[in-house]
Amino acid sequence: MLPAERASTSRLLATCANSSPHSILVRFHSTQQSAISRLHKQLDIPVPEVEAPYGRQGFQKRLSREDFSHRRLQKLHANQNRSLPKPTGRYGSERRWTRNKTGVLTFVPKKLDATSRNLLISNDGFIPWLEERLETLSNQCKDASYARFIKNFKITIRTQRLKQAVKGKNGDGIRQTSSPDDWRPLEFKSPSALLKALEDAFRVSGEMAVDLQLRYSYEGLIANRRFSDVTVETQVKLADLRYPVEWYPATRTIQRTIHLHVGPTNSGKTYQALKRLEQAESGVYAGPLRLLAHEVYQRLNAKGKTCDLVTGDEIITKNTPSDGPGMQSCTVEMIPLNTTFDVAVIDEIQMMGHQQRGWAWTQALLGLKARELHLCGEERTVPLVRELVALMGDKLEIHTYQRLSPLKTASTSLRGGLQDLRKGDCVVVFSRIGLHAMKRDIERATQKRVAIVYGGLPPEIRAQQAKLFNDPDSDYEVLVASDAIGMGLNLAIKRIIFSAVQKYNGATFEVLKTHEIKQIAGRAGRFRTATQDNLESTRSSTDSLPVLPSANLGMVTTLEDADLPILRRAMQAREEPIMRAGILPPTSILVEFAAFFPPSTNFSYILLRLHEIALIHPRFHLTVLDAQVKIADAIQPVENLSTNDRIIFCNSPADLKREGMATIVAALARCVGNRTSGALLDIPDIHLEALDEEITMDGKYLDRLETLHSSLVLYLWLSYRFAGVFINQAMAFYVKSLVEERIDKILSEYSASAKIRAKIQKMREEATRQLQEMALQSSDDSSVDENNQETADQLSIKDELEGEDGNSQVLPQLPIADSPDSLELTTPAN
Repeated sequence: MLPAERASTSRLLATCANSSPHSILVRFHSTQQSAISRLHKQLDIPVPEVEAPYGRQGFQKRLSREDFSHRRLQKLHANQNRSLPKPTGRYGSERRWTRNKTGVLTFVPKKLDATSRNLLISNDGFIPWLEERLETLSNQCKDASYARFIKNFKITIRTQRLKQAVKGKNGDGIRQTSSPDDWRPLEFKSPSALLKALEDAFRVSGEMAVDLQLRYSYEGLIANRRFSDVTVETQVKLADLRYPVEWYPATRTIQRTIHLHVGPTNSGKTYQALKRLEQAESGVYAGPLRLLAHEVYQRLNAKGKTCDLVTGDEIITKNTPSDGPGMQSCTVEMIPLNTTFDVAVIDEIQMMGHQQRGWAWTQALLGLKARELHLCGEERTVPLVRELVALMGDKLEIHTYQRLSPLKTASTSLRGGLQDLRKGDCVVVFSRIGLHAMKRDIERATQKRVAIVYGGLPPEIRAQQAKLFNDPDSDYEVLVASDAIGMGLNLAIKRIIFSAVQKYNGATFEVLKTHEIKQIAGRAGRFRTATQDNLESTRSSTDSLPVLPSANLGMVTTLEDADLPILRRAMQAREEPIMRAGILPPTSILVEFAAFFPPSTNFSYILLRLHEIALIHPRFHLTVLDAQVKIADAIQPVENLSTNDRIIFCNSPADLKREGMATIVAALARCVGNRTSGALLDIPDIHLEALDEEITMDGKYLDRLETLHSSLVLYLWLSYRFAGVFINQAMAFYVKSLVEERIDKILSEYSASAKIRAKIQKMREEATRQLQEMALQSSDDSSVDENNQETADQLSIKDELEGEDGNSQVLPQLPIADSPDSLELTTPAN
């Protein structure tokens, strides 16, 4: 046997030891007949005789020149008097070949994760997968023009030259991304570039991203046929977003003093900023969550300061117009940019670098009309804030704080022993099913009651669970929580235990970033809770915070030994500075840009197209439009919606990741488009009948209740923007409270099943194995070198921002532009 044949046979043996001869022929149809015969002899498997008209060689040649679609394989099996079962469920890309008990080839569902997708691409399996997906889309598509586009592209990629294009290195204009947060569709005119873009989309985000890239390319092809070069040039000028400072000319007329309070978690920075807010005649607090807005609202009213509450789905007004602006507590997206205040406080300013929500913090920083503006956040925001303040011409004062209570990393992990948990412990888990599984495991191992907090819970329920955990007289001694505790909740946690230091990012599992670990770990050893802050009314505003007794030492550790070294390195590492602030195009620009396109154009394409051609300053970035694009696609079929209506819906807090939410959003949009009654009881897609069901302690019923709660929050949010359509606001508040009562009751008794707990345990073991492999690949010395290099890189970035003399480099001042008109509460306006 020749060396090349021996190597080919070895690869076949490694891959096909457990496969049938027919599946070997299917997978390795291009292998020479002699190699296949030798393989069967080595496996001691007889080569099946195939009847005419194909024969053994004819069968192989037929497979080599045709794709392996289900219909053609079915025909082949029929000619051999064999049956090929029909695939169950949805036919298409999420399938793999396997054998059933009788040895017959069949399809079974399979969700391709990031590892499977990378393996498929490396084995040259992307082209066959894409051909299957294109056939499925063309059969399902109702748009005849789009179906022709897909069929023509499928014919094009079958040419050998185009297939080779995807095997080469990165093509011109194709950027490689590693995270779903970094990926977005782009427009490509050449088929080879589109094919490379589809491969990149598939690798990063899977089937959904491929569909989005295809649709975006089609919309761009249709739209560009209507535009002249002059029109395209006008669109590019309109998409010039390099100078967001100029979007707020009224604010630029005020000389503001900006106080930047920076320090680690539990350092008292927000406490001091709120003390200054209490002394002002008028002021506003802007926080990242409704929970924080509620806490500050209650605190100010408890101290005799009449304060309004303004969140997306709830507005409580206590000040009268004659009182002036007064005091307001709101979420950062709802901050009133057109009102002048004496003092304003923006909490968690580091969120301006967030990929999805960063625009709201940038908008507040650039546009809030307050003579005295207090920013509270992490120290890594200092270089960027210093540069932005210089751009605006304001005065900056930086206040640095140290942690009030000591925080220590434990020398050992729990080694998986949940029985060692004690009162005041918090176990952090990063998946919803994992949370409930962990809750049950702890209750069984310790006989202690466990509170639970995660982002999918209504804010009211999160606050109630936190209250149960904080109450020293309560029998809830342990807390199981997601990373939702990183901000927004004041918890009396003594020790933080990470169940893992990896989190799923939508494509693959990745190790938590340094600032994420520190944000969560800093919740241990809390100086005081919100309840204590609200009760404190006798202390003078000038008093300093007392020294914390050593009994409030905060501890942080991990559940498994493999995670502890990563935790230690993160707690000792220096955080990377934030380099860019997020922005969104003002509504006026978006409306004007949309006017270039015919009404039939998908609004999601308009959003993505504006983001693609936008010119951005290096210190800003356009926030990711993942949620907005999904909402735009969900309401696209709805008629009679204006551009402003679509913008409002795209800004709504609709979580389309929940099952059935897309249908609910479309139903609410139809109420607006048709100008029909939006009475709560007249919208059948909002499943109020869940309240008539008997409470069952299972995850499916809990899912339905959480979806219903999200629907009611969306209804309330829209009722403040379309008051004449959604008229049952009071009823929605009442039904929402009923849903919260049921969720609270289920959480007090529900635990995950034994099957789910076994699945979570398997995931933990796999994560531990991966971490151990990572530890073997890199020694401790190399880890230290990497950390030193990372620190050096961060220092060089900071030096670049500050200049050689330590002063911030100021970007050139630009002429003031006209202010865009405000069309929505969540867009920039003055």
